[in-house]
Amino acid sequence: MSPDGIKLFGPGSVYFLTGGPSAINSVTMLLESGIRCFQYREKSKTKKEMFYEALELREITKKYNALLIVNDYADLALAVDADGLHLGQDDLPLAEARKVMGDRIIGISTHNILEAREAEKGGADYIGFGPIFHTTTKDAGVPKGLDALKEIKSSVKIPVIAIGGIKAENVKSVLETGCYGVAVSSGLLEGDMRAGIRCFKQECQKIFR
Repeated sequence: MSPDGIKLFGPGSVYFLTGGPSAINSVTMLLESGIRCFQYREKSKTKKEMFYEALELREITKKYNALLIVNDYADLALAVDADGLHLGQDDLPLAEARKVMGDRIIGISTHNILEAREAEKGGADYIGFGPIFHTTTKDAGVPKGLDALKEIKSSVKIPVIAIGGIKAENVKSVLETGCYGVAVSSGLLEGDMRAGIRCFKQECQKIFR
């Protein structure tokens, strides 16, 4: 739960991962379409550039009462008053991140049951698991598949967010595993974004009507 009491994830939540030169425009369109969870993820800009972009995203997301999670950097998350922090396996240890972040949201990327259970034991608020399918967004390794997602979901009690290669044509099968939500980047950015978002949400609604 964020400091403002915003619900972290609900059934069928779509968690958008930002990136690229059009992050502000993309987030604005997604907010207008009803998406309410965002992770600021940027690998190519300077920390100063990231601060100003994340600060703008924070101002926009607050207007819509939406969540903003910052990837990797606890100092940046606090500087822009983000709702939380998302860590990778090689980032700041969870226990140390909790000291810095207090009761703000902390999520962790996981790739197997051991990592998932360690994250839950360490007090993570949610885990990301994947890649579920092949993805070109980043070098995420071999796809885990839906069976592995089901196994992870049954192994922990905290929310599990599926990530990796998720698109409108396969999101229904992902949500049918019982995961709390899906993290998407390119799956919402390709082609006509507005039409793509509508199609994606329609597929999600087939599970959660």
